Amino acid sequence: MTPANQITSTSNKPIRLHLGGHDVKEGWTLMNAQPRPGVDVVGLVTDLSMFANGSVSEVYASHVYEHLGMRQELHTALKEVARVLKTGGILRVAVPDLEILMKIFADPQLPAEQRQYVQMMICGGQIDEYDFHKCGFSFDLLGSCLHSHGFVNIQRVQSFGLFEDTSLKMFGGVCISLNMQCSKS
Repeated sequence: MTPANQITSTSNKPIRLHLGGHDVKEGWTLMNAQPRPGVDVVGLVTDLSMFANGSVSEVYASHVYEHLGMRQELHTALKEVARVLKTGGILRVAVPDLEILMKIFADPQLPAEQRQYVQMMICGGQIDEYDFHKCGFSFDLLGSCLHSHGFVNIQRVQSFGLFEDTSLKMFGGVCISLNMQCSKS
C-alpha cells in the first residue's frame, strides 16, 4: 500500500480513482476504508487530501455513497471528488435505486425471505461497521446533489462497462442499481 501522502501519477497518465471497490484493475488506483488485497490507499471517501487538486481524470464509486450520512458526509465526499477531478473529468456513481427497491419491497406477492433480502439491499448487509446504508437515492435526488456540487452532463446509464460489481446487480430480472455518469464543469 502506498502511504496516503505520496499519491501521484507515476507517468504522464492521469490518475483513475476507484473508491470503495474490491476489484483490482490495471490503470486504476484502488481506495478503500479497509485494508484488503490489492487496495492501494486505505482511507475514507470524505478525505481525498492525498490527491492534489485536479490530479484525477476519472472517479468510479460503486455502492459507496449510500454508506454516508446525507446531511454532511455525502456533501463532503462529493466536494472532495469535485476538488480532485480535472475540469471535464468523469465521475461514475452507482447506488441502490431506492425507487426500484421500494417497488419490489412493496409487492404483496414477494415471499418474506426475498423481502428480507431486499431490505438488506436498502439498509446494507450490516456485516461490519462500514456496511450500513445511511441514505437512499432516486435519479432526481442524486442528480440534484451532483448538480449542486458542480457536476454537469448528468445522465443515467445502464452499465459503465468497467467492473463486474454491484452496479450490475439484478433482482427478479431487474437491475437494482442506479448508475449515473457526469463530468466536472
